[in-house]
Amino acid sequence: MRPSVFKQQRCLQLLFLTFAFCFSLSTQSNFTEYKGKVTDAKSNVALEAVSLTVLETNITIITNSEGEFLLKVPNAYLEFKVEISLLGYHTKVLPLSEFSSRTNINLSVAVTELSALSISAYKNASNLVKKVFEDKNKNVQNTSVFMTAFYRETIKRRNRNVSLTEAVVNILKQPHSTSLRDAIQLNKARKSTDYKRLDTVSVKLQGGPFSTIYLDVMKYPEYIFTDKTIDAYRFSFDAPSTINNRNVYVVSFTPISNKLNLNYSGKLYIDVKSLALVSAKYALDVSNKQKSKNLLVKRKPRDIIVYPLEANYRVDYKAKAGKWYFSYSNLNLKFKVNKKREFFNKVYTLSSEMAVTDWEITATDKKIKNKDRLRPTVIITDAIFGFSDPDFWGEYNLIEPNKSIESAIDKILANIKKEKQQDNKQRKVKMP
Repeated sequence: MRPSVFKQQRCLQLLFLTFAFCFSLSTQSNFTEYKGKVTDAKSNVALEAVSLTVLETNITIITNSEGEFLLKVPNAYLEFKVEISLLGYHTKVLPLSEFSSRTNINLSVAVTELSALSISAYKNASNLVKKVFEDKNKNVQNTSVFMTAFYRETIKRRNRNVSLTEAVVNILKQPHSTSLRDAIQLNKARKSTDYKRLDTVSVKLQGGPFSTIYLDVMKYPEYIFTDKTIDAYRFSFDAPSTINNRNVYVVSFTPISNKLNLNYSGKLYIDVKSLALVSAKYALDVSNKQKSKNLLVKRKPRDIIVYPLEANYRVDYKAKAGKWYFSYSNLNLKFKVNKKREFFNKVYTLSSEMAVTDWEITATDKKIKNKDRLRPTVIITDAIFGFSDPDFWGEYNLIEPNKSIESAIDKILANIKKEKQQDNKQRKVKMP
């Protein structure tokens, strides 16, 4: 989700809103599951957004906020190897045949040293960033790419989950050199919302699967750095880092002044050799309440004021055969909602993330039919029944749910069981 600049998308309706693997192998008819947890080798801290990719394929998944992952591999690929990578850590490659219920693997922090030539090549961080965007078409595939991705969105009131949406979507990523917008097709989805814990006042917020797609700043740079706004930021070099055992420039950016309508600050991670963007992590400045109030709202009642408290964004890219592809994005937004004549305000948190789990380069004529395309205004329909089916996702890869989401799913299942029991009682009463 992107504050107001996301004009193409409209809304999600919020009705008021070490590395240590502990594998559990489960063989299905045509694939095998590998469950695990990733932690830092030295501190034992869980590592989020670690990428696990089956080499010689485009199958990939990431770890959740608690370092846990679930990787589903077709049985035809069980002799393949898995690449495990995270920005700032040494990459490891392991054969699937070595994975067991007691396998322990450590990822160690990588110490990066750039040569004097690399350091002196770009003394001006601003020029480096401009070159990244100017030369982006050299580093990205200039054909359509058909992707399969897992999307999850959670809404919390205070610390309590009130809405959970999960979906597998197909994405037709259009070439960066064209003005064509990416298309999304809903493959499979489930959603449950506790409307009793959401206000009865309807507030329109920008969101849905398009919110994460538009974080692809290489495809949509206008949402953060336009030709006019890029000079309004101050860029500076931080200590370099490493991704997939390759050196990465780290460039911090902050607004020079408060003249922009939207001010961001964050870090860009740029591959030293190709000058491709590897990752971007940044936040929206919401310190000025008068300037930011209702900023993330598309439509609301007159007696409602929405103040964003936090707005954090992230996008990652992955390289293959010398080209870089959109791989993962997430956003975390926190709102305070004030309603006139009510003493207590309400605080909501909305988190969305999308992980590309498989992809293929397509012919230029491959399309998602108009009738099958999701609109940026989409609100995924409730499909509670999906939560009662343990095999709902089948062979699709997904982001392993963390404990908070597992707890929410347990409550959903309890409600489903309760509803079934009530239905059975009503049927018995109606029987002659």
